[in-house]
This record gives sequence, C-alpha cells and structure tokens, in this order.
Amino acid sequence: MATQIFVNLPIKDLNRSVEFFTKLGYTFNPKFTDEKATCMIISDTIYIMLLTEPFFQTFTKKEIVDAHKAVECSICLSADSKEGVDEMVNKAQAAGATIPNPATDYGFMYQHSFEDLDGHHWEFVWMDPKGAPEQ
Repeated sequence: MATQIFVNLPIKDLNRSVEFFTKLGYTFNPKFTDEKATCMIISDTIYIMLLTEPFFQTFTKKEIVDAHKAVECSICLSADSKEGVDEMVNKAQAAGATIPNPATDYGFMYQHSFEDLDGHHWEFVWMDPKGAPEQ
C-alpha cells in the first residue's frame, strides 16, 4: 500500500472553506465530513483535513498559528504544465485567495502561490521532466 499523507489545517469557517476549495475543483469525502471537519481529496494518496479551530485545538496543547501573520507550513503541489500552475492560482484568486508574490520561472521549473481564506500558503509548481540543468 502506498503511503498516504493527511495534512491537517485549522480553519475558521468550514462551509466557507469547502465553498472556496470546491471552486478550485476539489471534492470531499462525505465519510469524513461533519460540522467540525472535512476531508478534501487532492489525489489517491493526498488528503487535506480541514478542521475547525476548536476541533483542531483538541489535537494539540500548542497555540494555533494565525496564518495571516505567520507561516506554519507551505503546501506545495505539482501541476502538469506552467498553464496548469497558472490555472490553479487564477481559480484561487477568483475564489477570494490573495497572491503574495508573482510567478517565478526558472526555465526548468515554474512556480506560483496563493494564500487561502485562512492565510495558509499553497504553492503550485511545474518541473521540466528533463530536470534541472547540470552545473
């Protein structure tokens, strides 16, 4: 069985977050959805658990980071093309995300990012299958 990843993110408003990520084309597993949380499906092995802040707090004694003021992590997902990167970032911006930086094109790699409604940093990247140039 392939390793699966479940990224847990604290969010303020579950319905608002589901609406936002639905506009980006993501779906949710109803078996793991209630008024406190939902399981957003990225791929067959990647899932984002969106947890309301009070529910998220039950898993840790640490303070929840305000992602509008500090970075707790950066979620980076691959895209099939440069256009795919831009498409996701454009969808996110149209759904209410903020764009902290312009896209960066390294030739062999292209990246662009957005911050979701709760301030979480999402990066989309395309890499040339030929790889980085040799040094």
